[in-house]
Formats: sequence, C-alpha cells, structure tokens
Amino acid sequence: MAGSAGGTNPIAVVDNNPMGVRQWIVVILMVFLNALDGFDVLSSALASAGFSKDWGMTPSALGWVLGADLIGMGFGSIFLGSLADRIGRKPTMLICLVVMAAGMYAAAALATGAESMFVFRLITGMGIGGMLAATNAVTAETSSGASRSLAMALYVIGYPLGGTIGGFAAQGWLLKTYDWHAVFMFGAIVTAAMIPLVMLLVPETPAFFAARRKPDALERINRSLRALQQPTIDALPPIKTEGPKPKVSDILSKPGLRKVTWLLALGYMVHTFTFYFVLKFAVRIVVDAGYTQPEAASTLTWANVGGAIGGFLFGFLLKKWDIKGPTIACMVLGAVAVAYFGLGHDTLNYWRLSTFLQMFFLNAAIVGFYAAFARGFPAYARGSGTGFALGIGRAGAAGSPVVAGYLFSAFGGGAPGPGHYVEHLMPVSLVMTIGSLLGVVLLLMLPLRDADRDMDETLKGK
Repeated sequence: MAGSAGGTNPIAVVDNNPMGVRQWIVVILMVFLNALDGFDVLSSALASAGFSKDWGMTPSALGWVLGADLIGMGFGSIFLGSLADRIGRKPTMLICLVVMAAGMYAAAALATGAESMFVFRLITGMGIGGMLAATNAVTAETSSGASRSLAMALYVIGYPLGGTIGGFAAQGWLLKTYDWHAVFMFGAIVTAAMIPLVMLLVPETPAFFAARRKPDALERINRSLRALQQPTIDALPPIKTEGPKPKVSDILSKPGLRKVTWLLALGYMVHTFTFYFVLKFAVRIVVDAGYTQPEAASTLTWANVGGAIGGFLFGFLLKKWDIKGPTIACMVLGAVAVAYFGLGHDTLNYWRLSTFLQMFFLNAAIVGFYAAFARGFPAYARGSGTGFALGIGRAGAAGSPVVAGYLFSAFGGGAPGPGHYVEHLMPVSLVMTIGSLLGVVLLLMLPLRDADRDMDETLKGK
C-alpha cells in the first residue's frame, strides 16, 4: 500500500510520481471505452449500404442519417461533458454507457426508416459525446506528467482501434452471416458489457475531488490516491481567499482561457469536417464503384488501421516537438490525402490505401487536439472545457456527411444511379479538404501553455 507523501497537492502527487500498474489499467480501460466510441460512431457507416438500399435513401437523406450521431455528440459533449465536472467522471461515464447501449439497440431492433434511424443515432451520439469528455479527463488526470503525452496518444488511437476491430467484425462476420441490423446489435451488447468494468475498475480522480472541495474532500482524495496506488496527502491545499475564485465558466470568461477555448473548439470543428468525410462515406462510395458491402467495409477497416498507427506514432512526436508543429503538419498532409482519395481508384487495394493514408494523418492531428485539451484546460474545468470544445467541434463533424450528401446530390441531380458517387467524388473531396486547411490557420494563432500550472497557483493562493 502506498504511504503518505505529505504535502497538500493531490495533482502534484499524480504528476510527479511514476505511474503504477493500477494507473495503467485505468488508462487502458479508457482506451477501450474510446474504442467503443469509435465503433459506435462508425457503425452507421458500416451498415449504411444495407439500410440505404433497403429504404431507397437519396444521398442527402443518407447524409443526415450518417450525421445524426455526430449531431448528438455535440449536445452530449456540452451537456454531459459539464456533468462530469458536477457529479464526477465515473458516474458520467456510467450514464453515457446506458444511453449508448439503448440507442444502439433501438437502431438494430426498432428503426424502420430514415426518420427513426436519425432519432436513434442522435440518442447514441449524445452518450458518445459525454463519454468522450469524461474519458479524456480521466486519462489526463490519472496519468503522470512524464507519461501523459503517451497516455493521451494511446487513448486517442483507441477510437480508430475500435473502428478497426468493428470493421473486421462487420466485413468478416456480421455482414456476411447476418445483415446490417447485426452491426448495431453487436455494438449494443459490447457497450452494455463495459458498464460493470467501469463500476469495478475506475476510481474517481483525485483532481475532481480537489477541484470540488466538498467537506469530506480529503478523505475522498486519499481514497482515490490509494486506489491508484499513489501516496496520500496529509491536508488539503489552502483555499484562495482573495480575488476571483476559479469556476467552470472561466473557459468562456477569463480572457486567456477564453481565447484558448475558442481556438481549440473552432480548430477542432473545422478539422473534423474533413476527418469524418471518408469515415462516413467511404463504404457507400466504394460500393458504388462496384464492390460488395463486405469488400467496401474493408476500406473503412484500413482507414482505422491507418488512424491507429498514425495516432500511436504521433504520440512519440509530441515528446520531441510538442503539440502545435506536428499537428499542423499532419493536418496539411491529411488534406492532401483526401484529395488523393477524390481521384478514384481502379482496384480495391488502392481504395484501401487512400483511406489508410487519410486517417494516418488526420487522426494523428486528432491526437494533437486531445493533447491540447488536456494541457489547455485546468482540472477544475477540464470536463467542461473538453466537452465544450468537442461539442462545438461536432458541428463540423455533423456537417461533414450532411454537406457531402448535398454536394453529391447537387452535382448529380435527382436519384443517384450506378457510379453516381464515384463520378462526382473529386469535386466533393476538394471541398471537404477546406476544413483541415482552415484548422491550420487557427492552430497557428493558438497560445498553448500548461493550464494545470494555473490550477496549482490557485490552490496555493497565488
């Protein structure tokens, strides 16, 4: 059992001590939860060729259905993300898992057309959005200062990892043996299975208890530190008695923090506009090129393999070159890869290669944004700040398939025939690159510093 570290700052205890096995277990579980989010988001894309054919959906209608979970993620990130700062990271994750499981089950068993599928995917997305804000905070607050960049990189690659595993399951089993309904049912079962794991293995973070400062905060902080196998503290930090006190609304009211909040939120928003184009439309486009649904689903699998590898390698770049430079470089290269996808391809392997390259660079940039969230927001507002940035960001994510769907409809006019998506792919792809390129401009303007230093100064009364 860990002994007492003395002192009064639980954030410093976690930051300054080497990470133990118990902390890595929590981080790995956060990776799994993010993987679950990745599969749940991409399930509609994996199933899209099936339900769009069954219901005779136009490209614009399909775009709205594919964007529904991303719209829900925006609301969930803001409202459920702020819940993580009020009631805790752990209870928020449990609530979100229940919402996600219910939405996935309803999409599998109850959807009868575009309208009902939109509603059920919206519900699922709300759970995913809140989950992302909470798990991002837990990863940042459970990992040490020396290992945080690596922990955040592992966390973010969980998202494409979930898409990869789900893609293999869909193309090799679910779509071959059953039909598109099985994709959603598989997601519902796995989501529900995560509930007891979170209940048993994830303690509330010391940073949350330190920020909330309830009457029994010291007892709760030490219980959390012991659960993470870290030294306990002897007393609480003194509360700042002069000047304005830190509060969650600081993300939009404190001038320096407000600037960081908006630049991160808007930068993430425009980048996800480009990011979700291929993830949501690749399967439908490749089916249109003449391949079967399982074959087309394999392109999405390879996209997520690329995202996982790119995100993992990017974590090491952060240790040497920090956040901004590598993130900007990957956003530019990702935009180039989207343009390459727009050229169209003659073989399935080239379709796979183009989706691999896009996600390799675009998801690496996502790792950069998540690392910036962890650094840019102080612990007392990390859930709210991350949730706000993710919520605003989801406007770009949700708009991506909707705009792409309308563009495909506008270029073709009327009901799409065979080859419609491939024929108009290049001009649509070029439009979709604009988001990441705008994100580069916003990141260049970003003043990024370690916000937990502000938190530490607040705790010390400085």
